[in-house]
Formats: sequence, structure tokens, C-alpha cells
Amino acid sequence: MAAASCCGPKLAACGLVLSIWAVIMLALLGIFFTTHSAVLFEDVPIPEESIHNEQNPLQDIYEIYNKVGYNCFIAAGIYVVVGIVSFYNVRMNKRNEYLVH
Repeated sequence: MAAASCCGPKLAACGLVLSIWAVIMLALLGIFFTTHSAVLFEDVPIPEESIHNEQNPLQDIYEIYNKVGYNCFIAAGIYVVVGIVSFYNVRMNKRNEYLVH
């Protein structure tokens, strides 16, 4: 008895390619956000009160950078799961091609 796939071969291949790209991109973004890259300053949602904090203004901004970086790592992990499911579907579709009906 053959295992069933939940999507067709083209959709599974597309999901696999997109998930590989997303994992690479989000992992790099996560690294750059956690190292507090100055280039990504415009992409960080900094509230007004963090800018005018007189005691330690950079500490609040660094915490926000770290939160955004961790969110990128979490999203990369979700795309790893999507990639595994897509890879499984690609394999099942290949296997179903060779079955005699």
C-alpha cells in the first residue's frame, strides 16, 4: 500500500525550493539582527520612548534587535518543517509515478 501525498508534484517542488530559500534568508537575517547590524536599523520597530530613554538608550534598542532576530530564527524553524513536509511529498509523488495501477 502506497502512502498518499497531500499535494501534487509541482506544488511540492515549489514548496521545497521556497522553504530552502526562506531558511537561508531568515537565518542570515537572524544573525545580522542579533549582531545589531546598523544597516537594518530602519527595519526595527523602535518605540518613541526607547529613543528618549535617558538612562540607557542603546540597551532598549539592542533588546528590540534581539527580539527581531529571534523571530527570524523561529520563522526559519517553521520553514524547516515546511521543507520537510514538501520533501516528503516530493518523494511520495516520485514513488507513486512508478506504481502500476
